[in-house]
Amino acid sequence: IQRSRVWYLVSIRMSFKAPFTLLELAVKSLLRNEALAISTLQKLPMELFPSLFKEAFKSRHMKILTAMVAEWPFSCLPVGALMQVPDVVILQAVLDGVDMLLIQNVHLRKSKLRVLDLRNVHHVFWDAWPGIECGESSTGTLSKEQTGNCLNRYALRQLLKVVTDFDLRTHLNEQQAYLLQWAQQQKGSVRLCCMKVTICDTPMKIIKMFFSIFQPCYIEELELSTGWTPAALSCFARCFGQMRNLRKLHLARIYVNTKKAVNSLEDIEEKYTARLISQISKLNCLQHLFINGVYFSSEHMKQLFRCLKSPLESLSIKLSEFSQSDLEHLCRCQRLFQLKHLTLCGVVLFNLCPALLQFLLENVAATLQILELEDCGIGDSQLSALLPALSQCLQLTRVNFYDNVISISVLMDLLQILANLSKLTEEFYPAPMECYDDLGNVQVNKFASVCPDLLDILRAKRQPIRVTFATDICLKCHQRCVFDGKTRLCHCLS
Repeated sequence: IQRSRVWYLVSIRMSFKAPFTLLELAVKSLLRNEALAISTLQKLPMELFPSLFKEAFKSRHMKILTAMVAEWPFSCLPVGALMQVPDVVILQAVLDGVDMLLIQNVHLRKSKLRVLDLRNVHHVFWDAWPGIECGESSTGTLSKEQTGNCLNRYALRQLLKVVTDFDLRTHLNEQQAYLLQWAQQQKGSVRLCCMKVTICDTPMKIIKMFFSIFQPCYIEELELSTGWTPAALSCFARCFGQMRNLRKLHLARIYVNTKKAVNSLEDIEEKYTARLISQISKLNCLQHLFINGVYFSSEHMKQLFRCLKSPLESLSIKLSEFSQSDLEHLCRCQRLFQLKHLTLCGVVLFNLCPALLQFLLENVAATLQILELEDCGIGDSQLSALLPALSQCLQLTRVNFYDNVISISVLMDLLQILANLSKLTEEFYPAPMECYDDLGNVQVNKFASVCPDLLDILRAKRQPIRVTFATDICLKCHQRCVFDGKTRLCHCLS
């Protein structure tokens, strides 16, 4: 009787497109009888699977989850999108279902599931119910080079693809340890793909274990933030060079001796660092490079920009020491001439030749959409030299000049230039130097009176969308005084 009632509710939903609440009733009825739910999965309409899976997930019906993975009727199961926090019990239930599926495939070869996505990212599959079947295109496709590097292509197509991201810290959490253990056991039975890896102060023992299981060739994004010695970086260099499909590279907190080697130990450090940087020449798919708090010698910076093999879309350099030589190698690198996003933050430029940056801006004028020159020590002479090049950057949508020392007159010149750029939607300008007294304190009345006049320069030619003028950050309350059409003072001055 109970089974008949479930199918009656489902048939109403499918035949007459009854209200969504009937579908909910059918799902709840199945979940109340675990044995019934599991026994009917093979005959259950595929349209009911997403809703039943989400409810089983939410109410933690582990046996139903396991059975549903093994019987999943779609090519993709993006279960990671449902996992807001690590949950080793849920993960175990899902992977138990994969084990069942692998046993079925050995004997029956009937499974439709091709991709198990464990990444905690939004996925269109759950929005599209009852809808489109999400194939591998929704989780990132693999290039010929990726498949050729790892296994025979035909054999790869027969394997279930398990996609995940890994955030590696000083130790593995419970879910990571379980997944690595399972992946080691199933290494030859599934195609293991880690798309994004974060390495932060991770012991080399964990790194070696991870890369013994996951192939570097699948990684598309790497965040490397570590205090490793050059010797440890050199050990990592081999895996780094195998990341042939890497598209985003974040380097942070990497420090090596920037002085010229004077003894054998420092000479070895030079060679280790050069070995790591040289691997960048193998990253033919690299499009986005982010460098934060990395201190390389001028020779290594030169090597870095020469090793780039593909045109970059994004370059971000923050809190790095920069010499005239470093700036020259950056601005003359032809791999940067198609940049869409350029960020220099905390890179001191006030004593460097502005002609180099002007040269780079002229070469990226046709493509540059975002320009951020924040806290670069840019003064009137440097900014004035950049104005002709800035006038050519017609694709700009966002500019940021915070924390530079600019006078009212030069800031007005800048605004006159940027007022002609119709695509700008976000603009961040520093309060002019006249808004500070001799001790560097903000003169509130001056700030409140000058900023509206500066905003009017833009309004005379276009209707700005988001424009902000701001002072330096207050050292006491860590707030800025801001004018965005209305004056708001920091806590110390309000």
